[in-house]
Formats: sequence, structure tokens, C-alpha cells
Amino acid sequence: MRILGLDFGSTTVGVAISDELGFTAQGLEVVRRKQENKLRQTLARIEEIIKEYQVEKIVLGYPKNMNNTVGERCEKTEAFADMLTRRCGLEVVLWDERLSTVSAHQSMIDGGMRRENRAQVVDMVAAVFILQNYLDMQYNASKGNKEI
Repeated sequence: MRILGLDFGSTTVGVAISDELGFTAQGLEVVRRKQENKLRQTLARIEEIIKEYQVEKIVLGYPKNMNNTVGERCEKTEAFADMLTRRCGLEVVLWDERLSTVSAHQSMIDGGMRRENRAQVVDMVAAVFILQNYLDMQYNASKGNKEI
């Protein structure tokens, strides 16, 4: 079963996909739009990816505040999740994404990537972190490991 990971931002959506066994996440692309509320082409591209990879579930980063509260970004993410569910008919799991972008930046810095190159792919790498964390939790839960 393939799972799609998304990092939804104000003008970009980072996209990652799982392998067929659900063990690893790989980055696919960054879907960009000119205006925050113009989502038609973004949703159409996500639909294409879902069909191409035969995706069965979507994990969408949920940008909670560090104190575990929800704010405006969470509300926009919830609205986007509703749009995805209506349009694609798939289960959308909201996944706590706190520090995923920070982790993405740090991994690219550690890998020696130049700043100007990082800006182009940070959302995709964040989507990989979101999806991989979800996959790891699923794997640990299936093995009965409560320490996640």
C-alpha cells in the first residue's frame, strides 16, 4: 500500500511517497502556486500523483504550535484535508509536523547543500520527514512497541 505524505504551506506543497511495503518515504516534488487560495491546480496535481502511484492513504502535516495548540495554519490545513477527502475519496491522516521543517533544513545543511538549493526543496524534504515519522509509528505499533 502506497501512502502519500504532504507538507502543506501557504504557496507550496511538499510531496513524498512511501515504498510499496510502507517502510520508507522518498521525496517526489514541490507543487507551487502563485496565490495561497488558488488550489485547483495543486489538487489536480495531487490527484495525478495519487493515480500514478496508486496511493491508498494521505498523511498531511498538521502544524501545531510548540505548546500543542492549534492556530490559523492548522485551520487552513484542516480545510485542505477536507478538500482532499472530497476530491480524492481517500483517508487523510493529520500528522503532527512540529519541527519537520527544522529537521529538513538541518539534514540538508549536514549534507552540505547550499542555502539557495535548500530553499527549492525544503518542503519536499519536510514531507519526507512527516511521512517517515508516520511510517515508523505504524511499524512500531504493528510490532507492539509502545515506545514511539
